[in-house]
Amino acid sequence: MGFKIATLWQAPEINPVNGKARSVPVLNPFNKYGRVFFFAWFGFMIAFLSWYAFPPLLPHTIKKDLHLSQNEIANSNIIALTATLIVRLIAGPACDHFGPRVTFAACLLLGALPTALAGTISGPAGLYVLRFFIGILGGSFVPCQVWSTGFFDKNVVGTSNALTAGWGNAGGGITYFVMPAIYDSLVKDRHLTPHVAWRVSFIVPFILITSVAIGLFVLCQDTPTGKWSERHMAVQHNLQAHGAHASGDIVPIPGTITDKKASGNGSPMMSPDEKQLDEEAGIVQAKHGSSGSPEANMDEQAMIETARGETVVKPSFGEAVAVVFSPQTAVVAFCYFCSFGAELAINSILGTYYLKNFPQLGQTGTGRWAAMFGLLNVIFRPLGGMVADALFLRTNRSVWSKKIWLHSLGVITGAFLIAIGLLDSKSKSTMMGLIAGMAFFLEAGNGANFALVPHVHPHANGIISGVTGACGNLGGIVFAIIFRYQGKDFGKTFWVIGVMTIGFHILLCWIQPIPKGQIGGR
Repeated sequence: MGFKIATLWQAPEINPVNGKARSVPVLNPFNKYGRVFFFAWFGFMIAFLSWYAFPPLLPHTIKKDLHLSQNEIANSNIIALTATLIVRLIAGPACDHFGPRVTFAACLLLGALPTALAGTISGPAGLYVLRFFIGILGGSFVPCQVWSTGFFDKNVVGTSNALTAGWGNAGGGITYFVMPAIYDSLVKDRHLTPHVAWRVSFIVPFILITSVAIGLFVLCQDTPTGKWSERHMAVQHNLQAHGAHASGDIVPIPGTITDKKASGNGSPMMSPDEKQLDEEAGIVQAKHGSSGSPEANMDEQAMIETARGETVVKPSFGEAVAVVFSPQTAVVAFCYFCSFGAELAINSILGTYYLKNFPQLGQTGTGRWAAMFGLLNVIFRPLGGMVADALFLRTNRSVWSKKIWLHSLGVITGAFLIAIGLLDSKSKSTMMGLIAGMAFFLEAGNGANFALVPHVHPHANGIISGVTGACGNLGGIVFAIIFRYQGKDFGKTFWVIGVMTIGFHILLCWIQPIPKGQIGGR
């Protein structure tokens, strides 16, 4: 079935087993799926904008005010990425335990406070401390992706994850316009001194972060079926409503979440939420039919096993270790190490690289050209996820198609990086063309990666998302350190990253996309 433009605003068709949407209502924030989609990408965009609020003002204004050296600025960039690496590792299991909505709001609020305190910095040490804690905001990527995965079904999850992450990542480009504009307004219109103006400017992202955190916590829900603690009950009830009866709970859970009070005649009583689920399932079946649904062709046991495989659980330490160190986790983690790690490191130095090769552009001009690299995420990252979903459907739901797409993008990205490094062009058109080409394949690769992630160990999606996201930050740290010690020889670091990217993808391309015997995620 081809794309229908009406799905952008219509209430989506729902998977009757897990309650996930089979289309993305991008333009319908009144629908619960559209509302979660909006807060997922907008919340991450505001987080990214605030996380990268320092770099636009660091090279000149803050550097001059705090008497910073270039090495101290580079150190602060590395420290900010290190904090995000730690938070992403924590945020993954937190999503599995507390739900992505609560984890998302916590990341935003914890990162908002140090953002407001940015004006108290008086030297390099203060800059390091504040940027470390502001790095908490970068960890919001993990709940963003887990939340999106929890609301959108396998046929569109690549698209939804790529859109939320791609539009969110654009905050790294937007901040290059927003923060200087706020600063210039305070200096020119409010007549503040530069010493005061850059400090006051950080109040704006603080207000934005806090508002969005409160909004997503109050206006959205944990899962399509309600509370995070009751997700198992909802899936079990949906199975029963469609004729599948499990002998026990879908997954072992503590307490009595799936216990139901008996009515006077001894039969289980339905809660209002359960009755609503039955009504929604009936409406969907009447409206869309079941002939095109993969679940319609499943027998009872297959439906139960699929639900067990895809319902997120709180894993034990041993189970978490097995998931983290599986070959399939290594594929998505190290591919993201190369793609998102390169994006983070390049974001931090691109303005300086342009200024070195094209000094006539000046600080403002090079900053604007550098911002374009981040802004291209609005189109390129979603495209990577959309193509992955299209290939998945075209190849009769073969996960291999997504994996082949991911590796193809990675190898071509590496080739562009090598070309940029070896040419080190002083021609603006050549350089900008190569950077734009590299951005397409690199950012599409980020989208393709998180189109594959939901298929790998879906019962531990928070852990997989956290480890993958953290590896992206680890790549950013490694590549930033290489940039730092190569000094102004930016070209050499570009081709080194390119060689590493191609090498990793060749080493990982033979691994099966999902573990042998895995039931969910297909």
